[in-house]
Amino acid sequence: MGGRWIEQWEPEDETFWREKGERIARRNLLYSVLSEHIGFSIWSLWSVMVLFMGPQYGIDPAGKFFLIGTATFVGALIRIPYTFAVARFGGRNWTVFSALLLLLPTGFAFAVMEPGTSYTTFVLVAALTGVGGGNFASSMTNINAFFPLRKKGWALGLNAGGGNIGVPVVQLVGLLVIGTAGAVHPRIVLGVYLPLVVVAAVCAALFMDNLAPVKNDTGAAKEAVRARHTWIMAFLYIGTFGSFIGYSFAFGLVLQTQFGRTPLQAASLTFIGPLLGSLIRPVGGSLADRHGGARITLGTFAAMALATGVVIYASVIESLTVFLVGFIGLFVLSGLGNGSTYKMIPAIFLAQGHRKGLAGEAAEAYGRRLSGAAMGLIGAVGALGGLGINLAFRQSFQTSGTGTAAFVAFLAFYAACMVVTWAVYLRAPVAVPSTVPEDAGDVTEPESRSGYAKV
Repeated sequence: MGGRWIEQWEPEDETFWREKGERIARRNLLYSVLSEHIGFSIWSLWSVMVLFMGPQYGIDPAGKFFLIGTATFVGALIRIPYTFAVARFGGRNWTVFSALLLLLPTGFAFAVMEPGTSYTTFVLVAALTGVGGGNFASSMTNINAFFPLRKKGWALGLNAGGGNIGVPVVQLVGLLVIGTAGAVHPRIVLGVYLPLVVVAAVCAALFMDNLAPVKNDTGAAKEAVRARHTWIMAFLYIGTFGSFIGYSFAFGLVLQTQFGRTPLQAASLTFIGPLLGSLIRPVGGSLADRHGGARITLGTFAAMALATGVVIYASVIESLTVFLVGFIGLFVLSGLGNGSTYKMIPAIFLAQGHRKGLAGEAAEAYGRRLSGAAMGLIGAVGALGGLGINLAFRQSFQTSGTGTAAFVAFLAFYAACMVVTWAVYLRAPVAVPSTVPEDAGDVTEPESRSGYAKV
């Protein structure tokens, strides 16, 4: 329980926010982004390591997809305990610990990354890198508590986007190493990140704060698990973040396997999509702040379905240029949708508070309580979408030698996400209870099933 603790935190109070809260929140956001950024880089490490694994490693494409799928799976599951760790230990304290924990997967990878290492060892080390995926959940839960509702879309989008950029950055480091030292020196990449992990931990210790009012609420966790909106948003988050992380991990390997690119050629293209998808995530949050998260999310899924159609067409005609246009479009759109879906979560649970007859601070407290509890579960389930993508690619390449069948499955899933978004959150309301403020937003839910909430 050591470290810097803030005993009173009232971000919805405009005077408190203007005079004190905003400055503190922005400082914590900055160093949260740094730590989460390094966490994402370590989590996606094996999307780069597989590019170094030539024939001398004796691992086929299916085996490589399984390695990156293992990292995705562990990173998804570990998000749940990481979510509750913030309230238990404090956001600053947990950020320091979780950053230092990244030394383990990075150090072990440095030790074993050479031909002759058993495949089982590689799988275990890849699983260990999953701890980097947990940093996202704790970071988002922490930052969610610092900012008022009107700023959450921007703040959560910036926090997540800055973290997501860790994916293309580690891929750029891999490209630099392959282009200069060659594809036989993967340890250089790992050597770059070992000191960066320490820097992230030290900065968190010096400049971040713990919020004493943030407490684990077992009742909130149970209520969030029972809430159908938690699972609906988890389903939609599979389509946005699951797509982003799945494609980020698999992109370079798809280019090598389907289009015969060399490690250098693949590395020179791999980082582009994740970089653009990361940069646009705050834009998705800001657009959702202004126009409503559900509207932006629906439009995003429609565009993702269209981009997937382009990728399928490119796979059939074997055009790398068209394939890159469609695939990079998927990255950009998934990043946009990441921002808009995360903005929806606190807004939905605020609306649920209004539906229960709460108003003012009581409704806001209920929304913070439930959204904080739900975010970890939604993030974990969404990240499992990345595992699904890598397993779909693995099966598709095993059976047909291309990823076309996998993309057809993704197209069907995006269509399902469109239907769910419209049916649950955008269908025209029958009635709006007086307890819901007129300026609350646009998330709706049919009265015939559970009443109407407008967020």
